[in-house]
Amino acid sequence: MRESIIEVSRQFFEEVLLPILRRDFPEETAQTAFGVFGYGSEVMGMDDQFSSDHHWGIRVNAVMPDALYYSRGYLIAQSILPHLPDHYRGYDVRAGFSGGTGLSITGLESYLKTTIGIDHAPQSYVEWLSAPEEDIIHVINGEVWLDELGRFSHIRKVLQGYYPEPVRLRRIAHWCRYFSGMGSYALKRALLRGNEYYATIAFSRAVRWAVQLCFMLEKRYYPYDKWTYAFFQRLPRLYEPMAPLVDEAVRLSTPWERKLELLNRMADVIDHFLVADGIIQPHPRFAEHPSSGYRLLEHAYAEILHQLPAELRAIVPVWEQVHWEANHSQYVASLDMATWDGLLNLHPVAEEQESGRG
Repeated sequence: MRESIIEVSRQFFEEVLLPILRRDFPEETAQTAFGVFGYGSEVMGMDDQFSSDHHWGIRVNAVMPDALYYSRGYLIAQSILPHLPDHYRGYDVRAGFSGGTGLSITGLESYLKTTIGIDHAPQSYVEWLSAPEEDIIHVINGEVWLDELGRFSHIRKVLQGYYPEPVRLRRIAHWCRYFSGMGSYALKRALLRGNEYYATIAFSRAVRWAVQLCFMLEKRYYPYDKWTYAFFQRLPRLYEPMAPLVDEAVRLSTPWERKLELLNRMADVIDHFLVADGIIQPHPRFAEHPSSGYRLLEHAYAEILHQLPAELRAIVPVWEQVHWEANHSQYVASLDMATWDGLLNLHPVAEEQESGRG
């Protein structure tokens, strides 16, 4: 069984880093939260031989108040370097996630803004709906081993408590709208017109929205796409009825008309749980239309909107990682091209290999 890099990192923190930090920076340590959290497959428990080829190794994440980070963060990171071993339990400390120190320090407020768009726990419906769901995961995932100040742990606890119910319902409503209006309906029209380009886009998005709706109905945050299916398999209620439909739908060998039929059956499953959970009222069975298809979940979309507070109805939930992408662009722009190509594992082809191709 593969050794957990989180557990190795925790031992590295407790045995190597923490004694140095308490000795040399006791006041700063008391204001900092330490653990493994944020981005990366290993934080999700999803790391494998493929994900470990970049940004992988011993890592200790640390968040401190922005003011402290900008005045002392760099000094702390540089000061611990002479005291660190080159290797720990067989892992190269200098080649890991954290730039050769094992410790990745950032400002708390800045970190929160680049993930959920605000520097505190959400306090209003607008703030909740402005946070990309897959990025909430990057605040609450992993482990926190030490947080004497308690601020970061408090924010994690608020987010781990899941959405306020009106916010959850607003998100469910719009995902019903996305799945039906931009998914199954769009696929139906694309097939009628023989537009395989649009059909491919509409179908792929619809499957994604259907699975994400399952998480919302289970009151669990969905993660970033590459990890979604693994966590979908853990859903206690919706995985079993939805999995056969999803699995058949995404096969390349499944014909387009069958894919559309499977989307419609996914809508039936989701609709069943919307009724069973009391989110919408029982309703008659609706017929599929020859040109509009089966816009069942847009019925739910409208019914849920009618129930919501007026101030929520016009707020469209954020559904992509907009805050993280803004931060990522700044990060990439700060690197020279050779460093960036190295992180991408883009290495020039040797001349003899190039000549051999001719």
